[in-house]
Amino acid sequence: MLEILSNTFSENGLIVSFAVVGITIYISYYLSDKLTRGRIHGSAIAIIVGLVLAYIGGISTGGEKGLADIGIFTGIGLMGGGMLRDFAIVATAFGANLDEIKKAGLPGIISLVVGVLLSFIVGVIIAFLFGYTDAVSLTTIGAGTATYIVGPVTGTALGASSEVIALSIAAGLIKSILTMIGTPFIAKYIGLNNPRSAIVYGGLMGTTSGVAGGLAATDPKLVPYGAMTATFYTGLGCLLAPSVLFLITRTIF
Repeated sequence: MLEILSNTFSENGLIVSFAVVGITIYISYYLSDKLTRGRIHGSAIAIIVGLVLAYIGGISTGGEKGLADIGIFTGIGLMGGGMLRDFAIVATAFGANLDEIKKAGLPGIISLVVGVLLSFIVGVIIAFLFGYTDAVSLTTIGAGTATYIVGPVTGTALGASSEVIALSIAAGLIKSILTMIGTPFIAKYIGLNNPRSAIVYGGLMGTTSGVAGGLAATDPKLVPYGAMTATFYTGLGCLLAPSVLFLITRTIF
């Protein structure tokens, strides 16, 4: 019986991966509601659970792909791979239009540019302090500090090593989790209580999941405004990091 189930799961890996992710998200949101009363968003808990499962998978198999190295979970490697990631980015881009940018107004546009540049510069400085001196690695880690999507997109475009791309993803995940957890606590101190401030906040922070989760825990009515500029932030980062920002970084270093 176990052999039949194992073979069935292995042959339908992608379906199993969607089921695993769905169950993980359901449990994470349940824990968020019951244990933290929504203060720590379910997405943040799900990310942490995913990292723990990946670590367990890597340790138990000695492989390099985390949980995907286990036979019945091979579909997770496809689901979390570059193909669906890039598809999600393209789908997001097609869902955006110029009218929505206009709704954000000048403050939203300024916050987008400042947010991407500030995150990138901080990431490059940290990477340099940890010993990275080549432009490709510095740009990739700097892009990851913007968001964990911009990092691997930039690293793949520039030919960065898998270790550097992994570091860029880790930097983006840390930023996302900190944004989710910290937003409800700092909201009252920065005036994050209206649509206009939510638009600017989304542009400055940029991590869509982090901003959406943090605003959901602060005031659900603010989520669409913050998520709107945060979504454009990811697209802007994917455009600037492998091109303009890389050329600037290469010139300097």
